[in-house]
Amino acid sequence: MSWETRGTRTVYENPWIRVREDQVTGPHGDGIYGVVEMRNPAVFIVAVDEDDRVCLVSMERYTVGRSLEVPAGGSDGEDPLVAARRELREEAAVEADEWTHLGDMNALNGIADAPEHVFLARRLRPVTDAAHSQREEGIDDVRWVPFAEAIALIAAGTITDGETVAALFYAAIRLGRVS
Repeated sequence: MSWETRGTRTVYENPWIRVREDQVTGPHGDGIYGVVEMRNPAVFIVAVDEDDRVCLVSMERYTVGRSLEVPAGGSDGEDPLVAARRELREEAAVEADEWTHLGDMNALNGIADAPEHVFLARRLRPVTDAAHSQREEGIDDVRWVPFAEAIALIAAGTITDGETVAALFYAAIRLGRVS
């Protein structure tokens, strides 16, 4: 049986998200389903330098506290690649000459409509004007760790951000680290 939406109403919205409540008929009968809609897709960037190190940023998230993640952010209505270039510059203070679209994801697809684009960035070079952006983003540390160590940080439970885990896995597949 497929889902049927019989009605919908917005219960909250701001410039970034809209929360709606749908009257539905689904596999278990009639009910209400809450859905969070992201206004714009997000982008996630796995930046890998010439020494096979991955860029990770550390920040304090309101919802979960300390988080170690790949650079990421909202597309703000931009083309995803344009947004990915901007986010990498703002969060990691680097630019990349080589970009590969790795794939698309949906965050929390049981409760959200939140499309995401994942990119691999290579042939990196530093920029010097990103410190202000990092502070605005709440980033307190930028780390470059060997790719294998990034995977070990997932296994150890240090990296718990689901999108970062998935983005690193996309990169691992592309880079031939898993088959």
